[in-house]
Amino acid sequence: MWQPEPDWVALPGGTGTSTLGVWRTAIGGRPVVVKRLAVPQAGSPPELLDPAHVGYWRREADVLLTGITGSTTGLRAAPAAVEEDAEGVTITSDYVEDAATSGLFLGVALGRFAGVELPRPKFLATHLMRDRMARVARRGGWPTLARTTVADVADHLWQRRDVMLDRLDKLPQVPQHGDPTPANLPGRVGDDAVAIDWGTLGIGPVGGDLGYLCLSAREEFDPLLDAYLLGLPEGVAEIGEVVLGAQVVAVYTALTRAEWALARVAPGEGALAAKYRHPAVAPHLRALQRQFPAIEALLRL
Repeated sequence: MWQPEPDWVALPGGTGTSTLGVWRTAIGGRPVVVKRLAVPQAGSPPELLDPAHVGYWRREADVLLTGITGSTTGLRAAPAAVEEDAEGVTITSDYVEDAATSGLFLGVALGRFAGVELPRPKFLATHLMRDRMARVARRGGWPTLARTTVADVADHLWQRRDVMLDRLDKLPQVPQHGDPTPANLPGRVGDDAVAIDWGTLGIGPVGGDLGYLCLSAREEFDPLLDAYLLGLPEGVAEIGEVVLGAQVVAVYTALTRAEWALARVAPGEGALAAKYRHPAVAPHLRALQRQFPAIEALLRL
């Protein structure tokens, strides 16, 4: 059975449905990061074996094996080695130093990446937001938000989720990282950001990556939008299309994350409102508050 070496240092947040863990170590004095992906077992969710689904278990390994993001414009992957065995896949990649890039730099990089002519292998995620919302639906939607002051707004947007997803499908479909937080875009090579965690790479609505970025970047939406448009090649999409893609992705993701955070603390003693400042909840509520202008825009659609 595969096991990490005793001297490897486990990195936080490194486990998931198919990810056993992520560790930092060194090989010949060179700092590296090791990620272990496990083959789905009997009884695992079927989407783990669907190459087009956002949850496909080995997408990051396939991205790195094929090298399709090794030299792409805007975003590129760090050098990595992939080893496979009967139990899973081990990815060993160069450790990417934090370049302390701004959200504006990342916005430009994401816009440039959206204009890349990316090959279309079968393992790309092709309906990322729809898959994510289907997962939320299987879990019962946003029931905890129904106990908050955004209950009516959340219910309206939940009931219209299919309409919004259809609108995303009608937008220009472009390459997207799928989870472009500053933590996943740590490095820089010239004008390109060096990205990690390619497990959600796919094709999606223009502006989608911008929507994810604005949830965790320090900058407000308007300057991030300007940066994205600066990087987006001419003719890919209109401004209104970028804004719509970003707003739908940002709003529905922010509501989902707020629901997830609140649901974890709700069973404890005390009123739900008293837990809004809980350290596991407050950041998600602040991110949701920043999306109020986008929420208002979607309510008018």
